[in-house]
Amino acid sequence: MTVTQEKTLADRVRADFPILHQEVNGKPLVYLDNAATSQKPVAVLDALRNYYEQYNSNVHRGVHTLSAKATDAYEGSRVKIAKFVNAALPQEIIYARNASEAINLVAYAWGLTSLQPGDEVILSVMEHHSNLVPWQLVAKTTGAVLKFVELTQNQEFDLEQFKTLVSDKTKLVSTVYVSNTLGCINPVKEISEIAHHYGAKVLIDACQAVPHMPIDVRAIDCDWLVASGHKMCGPTGIGFLYGKREILKAMPPFMGGGEMIADVFLDHSTYADLPHKFEAGTPAIAEAIGLGAAVDYLTNIGMDKIHAYEAELTAYLFEQLRQIPQIQTYGPQPDRNGEGRAALAAFTAGEVHPHDLSTILDQAGIAIRAGHHCTQPLHRYIKAQSTARASLYFYNTREEIDVFIAALKEAIDFFGGLFG
Repeated sequence: MTVTQEKTLADRVRADFPILHQEVNGKPLVYLDNAATSQKPVAVLDALRNYYEQYNSNVHRGVHTLSAKATDAYEGSRVKIAKFVNAALPQEIIYARNASEAINLVAYAWGLTSLQPGDEVILSVMEHHSNLVPWQLVAKTTGAVLKFVELTQNQEFDLEQFKTLVSDKTKLVSTVYVSNTLGCINPVKEISEIAHHYGAKVLIDACQAVPHMPIDVRAIDCDWLVASGHKMCGPTGIGFLYGKREILKAMPPFMGGGEMIADVFLDHSTYADLPHKFEAGTPAIAEAIGLGAAVDYLTNIGMDKIHAYEAELTAYLFEQLRQIPQIQTYGPQPDRNGEGRAALAAFTAGEVHPHDLSTILDQAGIAIRAGHHCTQPLHRYIKAQSTARASLYFYNTREEIDVFIAALKEAIDFFGGLFG
């Protein structure tokens, strides 16, 4: 009698991702660069193609059938996103090109108009450049002061130090939900509660969280949250900003032009209601519709199931990496069930440069990341010039991890022979 092995989540969904079924350099593709961008399921590809083939038209501006259909689909995606992150209203979702633009929107529309000399903005040393550079520019213009939360011994957000930094001078706390390098999951709900006690606003960079776990903006009680579509099975060129309605209403427009106006005169203009006040010009219509399809796809699977399966993969990945003496990983270790960190591993391998590792692995058909992952200050902090990074998603398998580990060992042995 044969025992049928139960299918994993990856087994059930891999057929939905055409790009995964190819060879790279003569080897089956093993795609482990999901923290940089995810692959797209057929449902998203079909949504893009269907828009361009069936009802390509501008939104909001026409009363003809195609425009009405495009507008319905475009605004329908906003409703889906709002439900996906548990926003109170669809109007609290603002489309942006990406999370970087969404953070810049807050920095310029709120930061430049609200911050005064001596006001303090608290960030962390693990921030992506997209959540550093805009605040550096705003601080230079307004005279605000930037302060930084450091890491615990386990290379996690130092909540106790944060409590010593926050004060009545703090006007904003802006931090990542999940570090794209350390993989740590920050206590954003507690951070938000502490910041609000002092009257500060809270912005959460959730690019590495929204694709991988259930998100509830009202439970977190953040004032703003940003995410990028391309990391959550959606197209590139589309992301979103969640903001509390009363805060968004009080913010001036970020950009001027068509679509964001109510009435225009030669010497002044009045502005549209939310969310259109922040969406000047012809938007990324197809991309927004594609993001809505991605949200449907993820919702149908279930974010709780995605998180649970990725935890299993995380436990297995770190178990295998621990068997290689030369490997040093960064960020907290997962528990035996893979919980306590994200499904990615940034690592170094002794004297072997991460770019050399990535190049050799690419020859074996394995795609990983190498570099500073847009976290240069963090890499200086952890005293690593650069790291290699393998990042997982729900369509990855244990077998792919095995292929990666075997190729990684071979690469280390090869370079070890050169150095030896």
